[in-house]
Amino acid sequence: MLRNQTRRRGLLWTTTAIATACLSVLAVLSACSSDAGPRSATAPVQPTVVIIGDSLSTGHGTSPADAWPNLVENDPGFQQFQATIVNAARDGSGYVSVGENGSTFGSQVDTAVTDETRLVLFFGSENDMGTSPGETEAAAARAFASVKSRAPHADIVVVGPPSYTSTPEAERLDIRDQDKSAALKAGVDFVDPIDLGWIMDDAADLIGPDGDHPSAAGQQYLQAKMEALIEPRIQQTQAQ
Repeated sequence: MLRNQTRRRGLLWTTTAIATACLSVLAVLSACSSDAGPRSATAPVQPTVVIIGDSLSTGHGTSPADAWPNLVENDPGFQQFQATIVNAARDGSGYVSVGENGSTFGSQVDTAVTDETRLVLFFGSENDMGTSPGETEAAAARAFASVKSRAPHADIVVVGPPSYTSTPEAERLDIRDQDKSAALKAGVDFVDPIDLGWIMDDAADLIGPDGDHPSAAGQQYLQAKMEALIEPRIQQTQAQ
């Protein structure tokens, strides 16, 4: 009888040990499953680049498919950054000038910029020529402030209006100067196509028959210029 009781105690101890080991394994598996959840939830979000602009960025005179923002997004070299481009540009728009569907650069910011935006690129605009003194600078300052409020982690690049000749009109230079002043006061990067001579040396090929909007070759030219501005900033953002 004693041997049977001892045998039962041995079996009971073995069963308990096995059950304890199983529970330990289950606990480890549960912890691993629990750990996997937060890692998935905190996966990096695709960076978004928002383009604010006028008809120079919509493909007017060619097609939306030919527009430089679309060319940038579909460039295999750019796709390595896994970034999304949102082209908010509308024909006729400016910081002050009201364009298609009542759009201004400020309203484009309100519509397109979100907390996930990592870069906002403004381009233009000659459409603001003829506005009241200081009006464009004030509107630009408001647009830049709106970006900072909506996307505190986003970089801002301001590209002024281009000129197709080396002797631009005084009004064009005035708008350029107002854009630049607002950008510098906001502490954001300003790029001056007039000072850099964009398009001027090859306007006959880069500007279409209407004398105002880029040809297909002109859109490809702008693609190269804009990629040189966008890519280093996206790289820097992803490295942080």
